[in-house]
Amino acid sequence: MTIRLILADDHRMLREGLTHSMVDAGFDVVAQAGDGAEAVRLAERYAPDVVLMDVSMSTTDGVEACRQMRSIVPNTRVVMLTMHTDPETLSAALRAGAVGYLVKDCTTDEVAEAVRLAANGDTVLSPQLAESLLAEVRRLNEPQHPVSEERIVSEREEEVLQLITDGGSTPEVAAKMYISQKTVKNHLASIYQKLGARDRTQAVLAAMRLGIVTLN
Repeated sequence: MTIRLILADDHRMLREGLTHSMVDAGFDVVAQAGDGAEAVRLAERYAPDVVLMDVSMSTTDGVEACRQMRSIVPNTRVVMLTMHTDPETLSAALRAGAVGYLVKDCTTDEVAEAVRLAANGDTVLSPQLAESLLAEVRRLNEPQHPVSEERIVSEREEEVLQLITDGGSTPEVAAKMYISQKTVKNHLASIYQKLGARDRTQAVLAAMRLGIVTLN
């Protein structure tokens, strides 16, 4: 099934060039947006699988647009493609519901792979941002209260969480645990409910805060 994609960037030349690259990669680019407000309107109209969006845009920035999309089209996955590498912007995007964060020095092949992973339910982060994410997680998610000794997630769910924290995709987790991808997704659904998370990124952050997993 072809992945339906919206591109949002206020630089027309970049947006059109990326559109050609994504079409060549096999995606169905259903619309383009020049600012965040337009991206939200188009996302509501087309309900795409993925929105690939810049952070700095006029009218409504990418972070706020992402936050609005989470309420309007919760099944649409948002991947940020930006020049911003500071931990504050990264953290704001993840809290807004973005499932991916790429810097613009990546290749079009890396962008295409990130879109595929996001559409499949995985979280994507540029490797050079891992240190910034770890620092922000430590700053924002230190336990404020003693962690209860009562197990919140099952042992198998904890294993799934740790593999995801280590960067494993759904197929990789399934292979390492000798279970089906559907079973992995069932575990994730249970984890989201228990941790009050919307997606993998929030689940990992919550699990780290509670001491369930560690970032190696």
